[in-house]
Amino acid sequence: MSAHCLLTGAEPGFGNRISHSHRRTSRRFDPNIQRKRYWLPGEGRHVRLTLSVRGIRIATPSAWRRPWPASARGG
Repeated sequence: MSAHCLLTGAEPGFGNRISHSHRRTSRRFDPNIQRKRYWLPGEGRHVRLTLSVRGIRIATPSAWRRPWPASARGG
């Protein structure tokens, strides 16, 4: 499974692992990718998406039902 989020576009970052003696070896910072299944009532089927946890919070229908804070509405 590739470490890319289909919704947010999060992808791995690269850097260095630094030991106590300050030797540097390359490492990879992977986003927290999960496979999540969503029901599409319009099509009558499930879809499976690879999403980061931030993407899951965005895509969850319970997040859509919550009232928006006044600061986000511009008021």
